[in-house]
Amino acid sequence: MSTATIHRASPADAARVARLLHEFNVAYDTPSPGPRVLEERLLELLAGAGTDAFLAGSPAIGVALVTYRTNVWWDGPVALLDELYVRAGSRGRGIGAALVGAVVARAREREVELLEVNVDEGDVDALRFYEREGFAVLQPDTDERALYLSRELPASPPESE
Repeated sequence: MSTATIHRASPADAARVARLLHEFNVAYDTPSPGPRVLEERLLELLAGAGTDAFLAGSPAIGVALVTYRTNVWWDGPVALLDELYVRAGSRGRGIGAALVGAVVARAREREVELLEVNVDEGDVDALRFYEREGFAVLQPDTDERALYLSRELPASPPESE
């Protein structure tokens, strides 16, 4: 069970959230714009109503970032758990589950009707973790696999479009 205290981040926490998000991307060889750019973005996002972040521990050893949006299929908002990261040396102690619990509690406060998360197919540890936390890999009504597709939209589209 986790002993790390979880708190909802404010704009004053933007630098701490940014450092952990940058560390997460670097640890998994994923591009990052860097902590300064992330901090600038988070200052604005955390001041608004569309984004929440949660920090675990002091000093922070884990972070969750969630965004909210309306959706035609649900009466209430839908949330996306954009990022969940716990430093390697602190894993296996329930900190990730505590962060997800904080996200779920906040989502319920906001009357969110659906919480989504995207996981790489090969990341079996993450898939198992999220299934333990109540997320489904299969569509509830059809038992078909749920897939997430994305397309980057660069500022200058290629000539072929």
